[in-house]
Amino acid sequence: MERPTPGSGPDPASEAVLGSVGPRLRALRRERGVTLAALSTSTGISESTLSRLESGQRRATLELLLPLARIYDVPLDDLVGAPRTGDPRIHLKPVSRFGMVFVPLSRRPGGLQAFKMIIPGGARDGSAPPEPTPQTHEGFEWLYVLAGRLRLVLGDRDLTLSPGEAAEFDTALPHWLGSADGGAVELLVIFGPQGARAHLRATPARGRSGGAGR
Repeated sequence: MERPTPGSGPDPASEAVLGSVGPRLRALRRERGVTLAALSTSTGISESTLSRLESGQRRATLELLLPLARIYDVPLDDLVGAPRTGDPRIHLKPVSRFGMVFVPLSRRPGGLQAFKMIIPGGARDGSAPPEPTPQTHEGFEWLYVLAGRLRLVLGDRDLTLSPGEAAEFDTALPHWLGSADGGAVELLVIFGPQGARAHLRATPARGRSGGAGR
């Protein structure tokens, strides 16, 4: 009987990494609230291929993962869960969305996600600030105000949070974040299916001065 040579056959570590890709992709898609149909349109990959990839029935390849990494705006290493090597430095990549800047602090798709969020100051041309446009999506959010005064519209409540105050809420409830006084606001945000409970201390907002919609 022929004996296998060193290095022949599947590498268990590589197989384990590839086996985790499907669940990561499914968790990331659901977290972003994207349907298979919408993802197929954005990437040009068929729905059936995407479904098989998420279920583990289709092997992950660069041809499939590269467009997904681009659409989700995450590093390819985060999609495959490749082990980190050597360099302990963290290279943060800010992302601008909804008129706000998000700095990702966590590096794994799915599960809890941590961000630093920056809401820019309001317009200086004297124009009226935008009206709140509350949105809903799946998940749970916990936030902590680092600097500035945050206006949080949550359901039928209109709240103001100052530095050092925190809030948590189910994101299925209509919500909107902006500046309470036209100045910039910096937040620490943790988002995920579940979140740590935090005490809410806030006062009703005065007036409708404020910043960016979400």
